[in-house]
Amino acid sequence: MATLVFGMNVSLDGYVDHDRFAPDPVLFRHFVEQAQEQTGSIYGRRLYEVMRYWDEDDTEWTPDLWAFAEAWRRQPKWVVSRSLQSVGPNARLVASDVEATIRRLKEELDGEIEVGGPDLAQSLTAMGLIDAYRLYVHPVALGSGKPYFAAPPPPLRLTASERIGEGAVRLTYVPADLRT
Repeated sequence: MATLVFGMNVSLDGYVDHDRFAPDPVLFRHFVEQAQEQTGSIYGRRLYEVMRYWDEDDTEWTPDLWAFAEAWRRQPKWVVSRSLQSVGPNARLVASDVEATIRRLKEELDGEIEVGGPDLAQSLTAMGLIDAYRLYVHPVALGSGKPYFAAPPPPLRLTASERIGEGAVRLTYVPADLRT
């Protein structure tokens, strides 16, 4: 059975914004290794459109950027959207029956499936489908923006914490009623 994990970089005050802060090289390498091991990713429309960047080639990329692009391209992606008409390579559009589709993925696949996008994570949380939350907390305060939690989460239990790179701390939480 697959595990759904919602993980993103987040500011000290709880916002996600890839334009206002980014992972250092050590944390980025962590994300490369994570992407190489994932079974797949489920994205909301907005984050998927941002991530489509990795479908392109850039001659100025470092080896780690190339490695991330290769891992991202390799893994299957499911894009939850009612407005998109099509998605890119190795991606499947999920326009209806979201809950049934995601439950089927969890049952049929093994390994970790990344959940990308706070709004999508909110919906999947309400359906009881998120198994873990990984907050990569950075030492910046944004004061506004898109919150990591688009709605109050269920009661959570901290299961791990780890410093990665120069300033980020990864906090892993599971819903309090899970025993993992």
